[in-house]
Amino acid sequence: MRLSSYSLFSSSSSYNHNNQLFHLFSFTNMAPGPAFPNGTTILVCQDPHSHNHDRDIWHLGNPLFSPTCLLFMQISLTAIVSQCIDLCLKPLGQSSLVSQILGGMVFGPSGLGHEKALKDVLFPMRGALVFETIASLGLMFFFFIMSVKMDPATLIKTEKQAITIGLSVFSFTLAIPTGLSLLLKKYVYMDKGLRDSITIIAISQALTVFICIRILLSELKILNTDTGRLALNSALSADVIGFTMMMVMFSIMQNKGGKILSLLWVILALVAIFLLIIYVMRPLILWFLKQSTGKPVDEFYIICIFVFVLIVGFLSEIVGQHFVMGPIILGLAVPEGPPLGTALLTKLETLCMVFLYPMFLAVCGLQTNVFQINFRSLWIVSIIVLTSCVTKVGAVMLAGYYNNIPMKDCCVMGLILNTRGAPELCMYNVWKSSKLLTEKEFTLLVVSVIVINAILTPLLRFIYDPFQQYNSVRRCSIQYTKNESELRVMVCIHNNENIPTIINLLEASHASSESSVVAIALILNELLGRSRPLLVAHQHHEILRSASCSSAQIDNALRQYARQNEGCASVYSFTSMSEYDTMHGDICRISLEMGANILIIPFHKRWEIDGSVEVISRSMQTMNIRVLDRAPCSVGILIDRSILSGFPSLLSGRVEYNVAVLFIGGADDAEALVYTTRMARHASVSVTVIRFLLFGEENSKDRKHDSDLIDECRYYNTANRRFDIMEHVVRDGVEISTTIRRLIDYFDLVIVGKEHSESVLLQGHDEWSECKELGIIGDMLASQDFVTKASVLVVQQQRVRKKLIKHTVTPMTNQRDCTVYNVPNDAAPRSSVAISV
Repeated sequence: MRLSSYSLFSSSSSYNHNNQLFHLFSFTNMAPGPAFPNGTTILVCQDPHSHNHDRDIWHLGNPLFSPTCLLFMQISLTAIVSQCIDLCLKPLGQSSLVSQILGGMVFGPSGLGHEKALKDVLFPMRGALVFETIASLGLMFFFFIMSVKMDPATLIKTEKQAITIGLSVFSFTLAIPTGLSLLLKKYVYMDKGLRDSITIIAISQALTVFICIRILLSELKILNTDTGRLALNSALSADVIGFTMMMVMFSIMQNKGGKILSLLWVILALVAIFLLIIYVMRPLILWFLKQSTGKPVDEFYIICIFVFVLIVGFLSEIVGQHFVMGPIILGLAVPEGPPLGTALLTKLETLCMVFLYPMFLAVCGLQTNVFQINFRSLWIVSIIVLTSCVTKVGAVMLAGYYNNIPMKDCCVMGLILNTRGAPELCMYNVWKSSKLLTEKEFTLLVVSVIVINAILTPLLRFIYDPFQQYNSVRRCSIQYTKNESELRVMVCIHNNENIPTIINLLEASHASSESSVVAIALILNELLGRSRPLLVAHQHHEILRSASCSSAQIDNALRQYARQNEGCASVYSFTSMSEYDTMHGDICRISLEMGANILIIPFHKRWEIDGSVEVISRSMQTMNIRVLDRAPCSVGILIDRSILSGFPSLLSGRVEYNVAVLFIGGADDAEALVYTTRMARHASVSVTVIRFLLFGEENSKDRKHDSDLIDECRYYNTANRRFDIMEHVVRDGVEISTTIRRLIDYFDLVIVGKEHSESVLLQGHDEWSECKELGIIGDMLASQDFVTKASVLVVQQQRVRKKLIKHTVTPMTNQRDCTVYNVPNDAAPRSSVAISV
């Protein structure tokens, strides 16, 4: 007997023979063979006691006859092969979904399983039910955790653009491919299986599933871009209609007799499950949440919710719906975000997303038999799928035209909304088990999912770069701001411990009637237990609905700063809820739209009161590096040690704030010098410029440029006793370090430029740097071995395409406002002496 595949949904029974219990597993042979025609049901008899201990290598037995050993081997093989394929395809920009399905196809009838001997050893029929059951369990919890991340309340607040696009995509993609399928069915010859299923294949193309779009955007790291957010919201709008349509189709499929009364009972059973979740399970979950106020969620409550998932999955099956329907509704009923949503994800996300969910994709690959495909069926299904893809792009462009969305963004959104994934595969499996699809049509649809994702993912990486808008930007740095112009400082705040130093830094920036300060605050909140990233602009006396108490304290501190400098300073505050991997997009976007001159971001380490250092998040370090690469203005990384000194607020005006700038040379040091020169205007701020001169380089061109800048600063602070310049002649980096260690404890804040690539003093020292984003001097000052209570600000002047803008030396009287420059690719870094004070 030769079997080329097995059904995902199999039945089983048991019987007793001679006091020995045996299990009968029923499978449907979807591939015709010499002995059995297509569609023949095959019974596989299996002894449940076959895992006895004499079947190991020591007793000359075959361990693979044990269901446990066989399952472990199958999971290990599919996981290893999938990961190997993923490693090979990642450089080509492919998604993990493609790799995981291909990992299953390797062992299915499309690959090694085509040989009977290998199939009987690796994936025999007796192991199918166990493997599929584990995969189904993983699929159920996958849908549950993805639903937990969603907030149904945000659907009500979805913008008009997203609703218009979602409705347009669903209606056009439902009508045009379905109409085309009816024409093909009437005028084109095709075999009976395809003729019976071509209409539902066309209808399935109308689905635009939120979960698939969310996974793709996360992989592309464009989740929090404008295009990504709009695509996600549009998918959510279309998914509401699609999910409702699928539930109706399942109800009709269960009404095989065609009686209205039977259909009514199916619908009533579905409503009963919905009411059970809303009026019984959700109140219990909210009670669990209330009992956990101010403390971690109890393990018992987590287990209860897991049991709820299993119960609603079971009830969904017995009323004729798919088992994932109940967990999806239950997931939507669970409050998103911390503490409960975050606790559930902590327990489930890695297990489901990385281990169990890929098993389901591998099962789909195992059932795929490309040898069953014929050319005529291939081109007919290809026409339907291609038409639906083009229709989705056209529907987005049509809706986008009336909403004044750029056509390029509409094209990108249309491609994103064409993504396929696990929900579609799950639906195809159900249709296959219900005989609506034969193995040939099922294989064609699985292959279409692979091909569409294999094309879309690298194509989107190629054509859409959300940071391309920064290639043509304004020259926005402190050094190129006119004397009388306002200074725009953007500060990113991670927690309320950063508030004192941030407020002191803003106050030291010296807001005055001649040169005001605009403070742009972005509160950074990691996206935990949520699916959709948020970027919220706060209204006056308003904070984000789900913001924490620390966010309210930050908002109050900023308003106090604005009141203290009323008429001279203004504050704009935002909150970003996003993953650290994509948060740099929100930071760069706000800094560009608000025209910031300098952007200050927190360091990824935190100093405790006992002097110990704690790493907040390595992901934050990656975020900082990406901001440095892509920011449309100057950037400062703030190393906050204020907790060690307990320094009081500058807003009181009764203390002296000592600031030092370490000047070695280069554009970054020039930016730091200009910023501190402005600080020197403040009545409570004393600034000391510590300049390091290389012995024997008195006549170099770079020193002359730097000297011109220093002299200009000295000239504009001639009458200012709080501004001082110290010069130290040194021979190497060791002398610089010794000098800094001797002087640093006299200051509350030390500002230093990031890069000194042309400095002979520091050549070779970068090999010892732990944090490359701080540069050599900044890394030394941030080291735990460098004992000091002074906070440090490491400054990088504005880069474009990771390089400095070419510029010439201009006198201060000719300085201009920020203007737009198109920067050539060959722009090289160069030092400048222009300054505004």
